[in-house]
Amino acid sequence: MDVLLPRELVELAERVVIANRAAGRRVAVAESCTGGLVSAALTEIPGSSDVVEAGFVTYSNQAKIALLNVNPEVIETFGAVSTATAWGMARGALAATEADVAVAITGVAGPGGGTAKKPVGTVVFARALRGGDPDEMKAERHEFGDIGRGAIRLQAALLALELLLP
Repeated sequence: MDVLLPRELVELAERVVIANRAAGRRVAVAESCTGGLVSAALTEIPGSSDVVEAGFVTYSNQAKIALLNVNPEVIETFGAVSTATAWGMARGALAATEADVAVAITGVAGPGGGTAKKPVGTVVFARALRGGDPDEMKAERHEFGDIGRGAIRLQAALLALELLLP
């Protein structure tokens, strides 16, 4: 298959499409620091329209608020790179679509923008399931380290795809 993206990303995206098709699930993605990379990987797969419902690239805080209905107070209190914001993004992607599962990614890809509490390489993920119990939400923070912008974005995209596996 002729692919534009790194082979490991496309191979994992293919697994996600096949597994979700078999499970009868549709997926949505809300991306910030990955800038659409996860959606691009998924749509690289022929027949992905059976599974992919929507992808949102909400890079700015205002886009997170306007497109995904993330509470501005959440961003103000916890920051854009937080489990609370990621959870709001994932829930917002579900609310805006007919998807069964949504994954959100927000982080600091660098080379600038890091702080002592959220250094470059900090990425937060959340997964929301339609009809799922909010008390059982999946949200996690990963510290990939300052491994370079491209490597951080690739690792974040790979982890997000893993979260989309049933």
